Amino acid sequence: MLKTVSLSLEILKMFTKEKPTWGGRELAAEINENHSKVYRILETLESQNFLIKHKETKTYSLGLAVWELGNTLAESIQMKELIHPILEKVNSVTNESVFLTFLDGDEGLTIDAVEARATVRFSVSIGSRTPLYTGASYRSILAHMPPAFIDRYLKNQFTKYTEKTMIDPEAIREDLKLIRENGYAISEGEYTKDVIAVAIPVFYKDMIIGSLTASGPTYRISNDHIKLFVTELLKAKEELNLIIEKYGFYFDHSNMGRGIDYEFSRYS
Repeated sequence: MLKTVSLSLEILKMFTKEKPTWGGRELAAEINENHSKVYRILETLESQNFLIKHKETKTYSLGLAVWELGNTLAESIQMKELIHPILEKVNSVTNESVFLTFLDGDEGLTIDAVEARATVRFSVSIGSRTPLYTGASYRSILAHMPPAFIDRYLKNQFTKYTEKTMIDPEAIREDLKLIRENGYAISEGEYTKDVIAVAIPVFYKDMIIGSLTASGPTYRISNDHIKLFVTELLKAKEELNLIIEKYGFYFDHSNMGRGIDYEFSRYS
């Protein structure tokens, strides 16, 4: 058992910036291990989201579970020095909470956040997960998923977190259309009562990968605030896109929203 754990860790360490993608036989040959054993470990790591398997090439790259361990990504030099300041800039202009969400399967995963300095504010927990149907942060992602994913997803039974949670499939579908038309999403009190959120989708190589959100208590957010949120989030998105394009961050995952065999494309 210990040998298997040791080999699993050795395999994970093979995924580096210089070599972020491996084929099973290629990896087995590189570390001089039996390819059947390596494949079993790769499949296990994939099932636990530590690896992503690309359907077309049959190769593997790191998955989001690597990011979640101990919130290490949020504390990493890249996050602190490259991404976090972008959120801080939006926060300084809007004076409200700002957070970055990534798509992971059927959920949104909060990667980084900057909370408002006001006594009354919307708090976001790094590492928290939320279903894609509820709230601006998550529907802005769902709106840009392929039609096959949306059709399947809207067949689920949805939980009503507040009296304003949108759970009717047709109402959600209409809102997704509106999000694609406007380029941003707005929600009020759907996941957390008395909170307004404005979110814009984030893409990488024409794939939806997440969203940027600004949010605050309803009593404090006017239409002018919402316009400011959209303006500042769009600026932040451009900065974030430059970083993503330069550093990659292992976003080249052809099967996010795992279990569905489709090609991603941008619908905005």
